[in-house]
Amino acid sequence: MAKTKTVYVCQNCGAGSPKWIGKCPSCGEWNSYVEEIVSKEPAQKITLAGLEITKQKPVLISEVETTEESRIDTSSSELNRVLGGGLVPGSLVLIGGEPGIGKSTLVLQVVLNLKGKRTLYVSGEESVKQLKLRAERIQGDNPECYIVGETSLEQIFVHIQNIQPDVVIVDSIQTISTEMIESSPGSVSQVRECAAALLKFCKTTATPVLLIGHINKEGSIAGPKVLEHIVDTVLQFEGDQHYMYRILRSIKNRFGSTAEMGIYEMQQNGLREVSNPSELLLSQNHEGLSGVAIASAIEGIRPFLIETQALVSSAAYGTPQRSSTGFDLRRLNMLLAVLEKRAGFKLGQKDVFLNIAGGLKVNDPAIDLAVISAILSSSVDIAIEKHVCMAGEVGLSGEIRPVNRIEQRILEAEKLGFTKMIIPDFNIKALQIGKINMEIVPVKKVEEAFRVLFKK
Repeated sequence: MAKTKTVYVCQNCGAGSPKWIGKCPSCGEWNSYVEEIVSKEPAQKITLAGLEITKQKPVLISEVETTEESRIDTSSSELNRVLGGGLVPGSLVLIGGEPGIGKSTLVLQVVLNLKGKRTLYVSGEESVKQLKLRAERIQGDNPECYIVGETSLEQIFVHIQNIQPDVVIVDSIQTISTEMIESSPGSVSQVRECAAALLKFCKTTATPVLLIGHINKEGSIAGPKVLEHIVDTVLQFEGDQHYMYRILRSIKNRFGSTAEMGIYEMQQNGLREVSNPSELLLSQNHEGLSGVAIASAIEGIRPFLIETQALVSSAAYGTPQRSSTGFDLRRLNMLLAVLEKRAGFKLGQKDVFLNIAGGLKVNDPAIDLAVISAILSSSVDIAIEKHVCMAGEVGLSGEIRPVNRIEQRILEAEKLGFTKMIIPDFNIKALQIGKINMEIVPVKKVEEAFRVLFKK
């Protein structure tokens, strides 16, 4: 009989212990240790469907020959942008998101539109009939799309050997298990070994593999972080289920920038790409309403205009409330302190609620000026003119700090019909005013911006 022993592994950080521990000493998580069986038999190797792996020998870096590899067009301009231009051959891509957000819909939609590419969709969560129903709703036309319901890693490599696909999709990595490890699917050991085997397959055959990952209750990809270290690219698919918009962000990308963002709109027949998010994120009926300011933001290389909404009212209870949706609450408290200290507006005994329209989360500091303008507009109950937008970072001394790519922000605002834009005074030096057909107002302090907005 083979000797076996059990070890307790933290499902949050992967730390091991010979006995059960209530609190993990590595990450501080409670009740995260799960018992896993460790076999004392000689370790076996996971066969990659009969593929021959040649041993490598060290070579000089000057002797390595490089060729320009063409990326695979995913037929989705938003996904191509986030990936850095397309799917790199031999790359391992991980897509994570909350349950029901649309991860499987996004991947299946991409697979069905990959014309001329043989694809294999491995589903460990849904049956083949369920995938067929979703494919009929999406209405793709890839005649070489193979689907299979399988959870065994060894059988998956057998299917890969038989079909020889150009792209492989695994939905999801937490449901796949290998016979070499006796722990249950989804455990740290299973996820690590399965992902490492798929990575070896990617690099050996130059076949791209897309993995779908679960999200734990803290909002990070379950696995734990060891899964994100193995893969080449980590994409986060986020958005509120009560809103129609979905955001695809790049957290890690070895083949492109991590500052890009893709925007989709969830519809009955799948996800629609939003090529011009500014028109959808701006409501057209805020004229005459106080507490609304339009900001020019940039995510990656894409400029868009977004609506910031604020509501300031007298505190009904002893402690004033501070609430923010889509904006950092700590930064909101800082901006309120700047308003009170540098501009002289007393907001200490008032409730302040801030909302970024459309359910987006914006991290661009250039929307600071729009945030404080919307707060002040609601406080004094004076509406900001409809065709005025702004961009600027607010410093602790009340100064308006310069922002990057100011010309792109101005051109986007001009394209959408805005006639006046408030920008930092420092940015005016690098502008060619002759090419701009809208009024540009440079400001140095928040008081100057308030005089321009509320001159009445």
